[in-house]
Amino acid sequence: MTPRLKIIAGNWKMYTTPTEGDKLADELITALAGIDPGNKRIVVMPPFLHIRSIAERFNGVKHASVGAQNCHFENEGAYTGEISAAMIKDAGAEYVIVGHSERRQYFHEDNALLYKKVSAALAHGLTPIYCCGETLVQRENGSYFEVISKQINEGLFDLMPDMINNVIVAYEPVWAIGTGKTASPEQAQEIHAFIRNLFAGQYGHEIADHVLILYGGSVKPNNAAELFGMKDIDGGLVGGASLNAADFAAIVHAA
Repeated sequence: MTPRLKIIAGNWKMYTTPTEGDKLADELITALAGIDPGNKRIVVMPPFLHIRSIAERFNGVKHASVGAQNCHFENEGAYTGEISAAMIKDAGAEYVIVGHSERRQYFHEDNALLYKKVSAALAHGLTPIYCCGETLVQRENGSYFEVISKQINEGLFDLMPDMINNVIVAYEPVWAIGTGKTASPEQAQEIHAFIRNLFAGQYGHEIADHVLILYGGSVKPNNAAELFGMKDIDGGLVGGASLNAADFAAIVHAA
């Protein structure tokens, strides 16, 4: 099988003003310049306000793209304060995060809603990065396989096989996001293999073998290489470390 692409996506969350974002983007471009892209793809995911400016800065950087952190499921309409996939695409983004645990927790987004967002993203030529993962309570009570299976089934498995080829999954143990805790490489691999097997059961092994599954949860320069070395981990959805150009470059290098 052809080796799967490695994706390193930096989620800036609600950090940086537009001016600070431009500065960070320039620092990232400089820090990444000496790294052979090889079989890697770098995705920078700033706040909505920054997308066009940062997409212009990354224009011509062959191994890098810009993404958004969320989108609405409708193309347009009276949805004050929302941003559509069409708007995001026109601003220069190629990827969009769907269903991050913070969206699920703080904005009560459920799997049915997230399926609509995934569909909207695909309809407008964006690659959705669909997030799934368990809380600490679910990890400790042993229900995490059931939780993740439900998130994947309800959020993705009504898609046709040809659409699944354009979806990326990110496993993010909620208990490891912004806490400094990280799933061990073995824990992460166990879940990534489980997710790949879910896809094999729904769509067959050929499609499952090509699905990209990222790990998200306190990825740092000192743990990235070991995580990315696992068989079924195809890169990372990086939070805090993506706000530091040197740290993010080190994580890319580790891939």
